[in-house]
Amino acid sequence: MKKLMFIFFSLMLAGSTIKENPRMITGTITSKGDGQPLPGVNVMLKGTSVGVVSDVNGKYQINITSNEDVLVFSFIGFLHQEVKVENRSVINVAMESDVQSLNEVVVTGYGIQKQGRMKNSAIMMDQALGNPQMVYEPEYQPAYNTEEYDAIHENIFLESVKNPLSTFSVDVDAASYSNIRRFISQGQMPPKDAVRIEEMVNYFTYDYPQPTNSNPFSVTTEISSCPWNTHHQLVHIGLQGREIPTDDLPPSNLVFLIDVSGSMVDPNKLPLLKAGFRMLVNQLRPQDRVAIVVYAGAAGLVLPSTAGDEKAKILRALDQLQAGGSTAGGAGIQLAYQTAKVHFVSEGNNRVILATDGDFNTGVSSNAEMERLIEEKRKEGVFLTVLGFGTGNYKDSKMETLADKGNGNYAYIDNLSEAKKVLVSEFGGTLFTIAKDVKLQIEFNPAKVKAYRLLGYENRALKNEDFNNDKKDAGEIGSGHTVTALYEIIPAGGNNSTDAINPIDDLKYQQQKVNASAAKSKELFTLKIRYKTPEGDQSRLLEQAVIDAYTPMDKTSDNFRFSAAVAGFGMMLRDSEFKNDFTYADVIQLAKAARGKDVNGYRLELIRMVESCNLLAEK
Repeated sequence: MKKLMFIFFSLMLAGSTIKENPRMITGTITSKGDGQPLPGVNVMLKGTSVGVVSDVNGKYQINITSNEDVLVFSFIGFLHQEVKVENRSVINVAMESDVQSLNEVVVTGYGIQKQGRMKNSAIMMDQALGNPQMVYEPEYQPAYNTEEYDAIHENIFLESVKNPLSTFSVDVDAASYSNIRRFISQGQMPPKDAVRIEEMVNYFTYDYPQPTNSNPFSVTTEISSCPWNTHHQLVHIGLQGREIPTDDLPPSNLVFLIDVSGSMVDPNKLPLLKAGFRMLVNQLRPQDRVAIVVYAGAAGLVLPSTAGDEKAKILRALDQLQAGGSTAGGAGIQLAYQTAKVHFVSEGNNRVILATDGDFNTGVSSNAEMERLIEEKRKEGVFLTVLGFGTGNYKDSKMETLADKGNGNYAYIDNLSEAKKVLVSEFGGTLFTIAKDVKLQIEFNPAKVKAYRLLGYENRALKNEDFNNDKKDAGEIGSGHTVTALYEIIPAGGNNSTDAINPIDDLKYQQQKVNASAAKSKELFTLKIRYKTPEGDQSRLLEQAVIDAYTPMDKTSDNFRFSAAVAGFGMMLRDSEFKNDFTYADVIQLAKAARGKDVNGYRLELIRMVESCNLLAEK
């Protein structure tokens, strides 16, 4: 009998061992339609925040703990798949295009309608750190959509003889692109005001040379035909920020400011936020420090400033967070800045990282109040990064304002792949500023350029007088960042159509003449750049004359053609009056030919997005 009992318990133990079998799963993810590898696919361990992203060859590897584990595969424009691990070590997946959902989705306002639900009711603070537990009543989430976007009025053509100067602030934010991707992946076209062309173009990195002198960035220019109007030309201006190796970056004093209100309960909000911040924590060095502040009905310090090598302590505090309650964003921001100031690192990177859906509804909440608060704090040397999450009540306009006023950047995180891009792959650029208040001013030669229009940057436009005004705030460039700007120009002379120009009457009391030297000059325009060092208050000036050196489209760089494709895509989404007969098929053709190395597969993802839009347009 004892022998039988021994055998019984041995079998039970063996069964338990089989079930709990920690190991690595690998595989390749392809498109079922064409067999091509799919980079950027989210591979999640179901029911957890553990996940990875497939590489440029569609390959992935993920650690599992049990044969009962289930892997969830998701990618824009494709059906989600769930695969039980069982006893396999290699799981290859062929994903099927999600054509049916593109045809069946019901659009309501700016989002897909969902039934109301009860929100989680508690925020659990880490008691091991000596912090209290905060409890709130259940909160009901209505089914209607309350997303907010500032209106964008597309730039028009300006005659260079009467408006020779074009002045704007740089913009390295990329939130608009990933937000657009979120809409398209849900089977709907984004609202026009969610489409900021400059953020779409600047989502991608370009192969510009590193600066070879003491300047913080290099300048690259190209001129060729305009893809959507062959009578016009397209001017490409690229800035490449100096890339500083991670090990050489100054120490960081970071404060995670996390929204844990009831609106953050959805899987694409707080759970995704926690998964993304786990990636960031794993990038921290011993000399870096992190504190965690949360806010809901009230604001609280979950984790005092902690050294970057105490990762287990930081991750434990993150894992304890749950969503519930109303949103006192103003109190949270004030506490986060106070915490950052206490641990301020001279000549270091002092930064608050705000992660939220932007739904501030209690305390300091108006855009004007927030702007004044953020502007005051940036003068003390603490910058702001804003990370947006979620759908339904997303406040894009408010979050962009906060980032702009806080000398920081703004990203929208819609999936695990984007979290990795922002918080791991582009870690230096996201968190470390190499130049602030960066402004561009272009003076066009009216003897060469009849008229011009800047693509995008509508909400970054500056008065010409602002260029030399060091008190005027402008954008920041981070380590390794690229900034790209495109101008569509109508060349002077010839038989170019001027229908797109809204002329200004001649002045009564003065004349506007073009200097004779301008007609003899080979210069198309002069580019001026003003910037400040991260700790400086006085701007520095760079100036460069650009020669009228036209290059045939098929001889241009991948940088030129791909950025033109992205801009053209943005014009299609905005239904621009200047797009003419340009189509999604034209965007796809242009982008495919200029895909280049595409190490992370981001350019392939854009092509997939445009293909999805083409399907939507054909409905």
